[in-house]
Amino acid sequence: MVEQTLKTALTDWERDGLERALRPQSGPQGRIITVEGRRVLNFCSNDYLGLADDRRLKEAAAACLKEEGVGAGASRLVCGNMASHHRLEEALARFKGTESCLLFSTGYMANTGIISAIFGRGDIIFSDRLNHASIVDGILLSRAEFTRYPHKDMAALEELLKSASGFKKRGIITDGIFSMDGDLAPLQEIVALAQKYECLVMIDEAHALGVMGEDGKGLAEHFGVEDKIDIQMGTLSKAAGCFGAYCCGSKILISYLVNKARSFIYTTGMPPSIAAAAQKAVEIISKDSQPLRQRLWQNAHLMREGLKQRGFDTMDSQTPIIPILVKDSALASAFSRRLYEEGIWVSAIRPPTVPQKTARLRLTVTAAHTREDLDYVLEKFKVIGKELNYASYKSLQRD
Repeated sequence: MVEQTLKTALTDWERDGLERALRPQSGPQGRIITVEGRRVLNFCSNDYLGLADDRRLKEAAAACLKEEGVGAGASRLVCGNMASHHRLEEALARFKGTESCLLFSTGYMANTGIISAIFGRGDIIFSDRLNHASIVDGILLSRAEFTRYPHKDMAALEELLKSASGFKKRGIITDGIFSMDGDLAPLQEIVALAQKYECLVMIDEAHALGVMGEDGKGLAEHFGVEDKIDIQMGTLSKAAGCFGAYCCGSKILISYLVNKARSFIYTTGMPPSIAAAAQKAVEIISKDSQPLRQRLWQNAHLMREGLKQRGFDTMDSQTPIIPILVKDSALASAFSRRLYEEGIWVSAIRPPTVPQKTARLRLTVTAAHTREDLDYVLEKFKVIGKELNYASYKSLQRD
């Protein structure tokens, strides 16, 4: 009975172009990767600065393996609290300009743990409608009142804030860079509203660390509001090229999370070698990443403008995340398959990851891509778009 129910669901997803499957890769991440034995240009990685296979990170991890071994052995509150964890937390706090920092094993665990620890029954949280699933799940776990505001709509947010009275704590939570749209949260306006209506502010800087800001500190630095954000969460798996996540904030906040955040308390500590590699990545981002960041932004501009000139809808992308709106899931999947046949790896993103009728190709550029890579991809997009009647389809959808 259960098997038949699951089979029916899989059949329905396949029919609607929504089925997902894992495709084996070999070798390290980079501008070229090997997928199912085929070398392809990688245009869907979050490895924005090209650090995932950086020699310096590998050397730091190898040295730590010799010193601290492979696994942490237990949760950090038992006996898994390794020296490498503390060094990374101290480096992140210095870099982000906060009093303290706490590591989590993944970004999902960070968001669910932080939000459900800080908020609870009798509180209210205002969340951007396009926030990451981990934020949504953290809010649901908290059992606080959950109120979504339309994407980046500050007038709507203020109206909601005006009508929210009688709650113990009020919080505004937002992604910094929205991972499927590539646009930026209006942080300055959010901070102003938070001060006016006495709200906590939490920002998820997963895609902003190393990418935004003069020194790569993230979107809070970019907008000059670092000292006005109560909770700065981010990940080490994107521009830092590693794994794990962090929460930066006051000493009181971090002490509270150590005692209350279930996804921190009840899990084994991060492997020490990963922490050591991430510390090296933070060092590189803080001291040596400006040329990489300049190349990243140059590549993002060239790719986005090139796609627009060829008639593709890149939505409101302002970052190295460049969505190409297709709307139809089957067409998005077909486009992705044709790109793969031409040696280009770009994922089709479909519901429920994005809202219904907003299926897209999610293209990301990195600092490692060459001008030749960009030109090749742009040419293939033009050819395949014509082959699949993208322009006609877009016109029909607009009508």
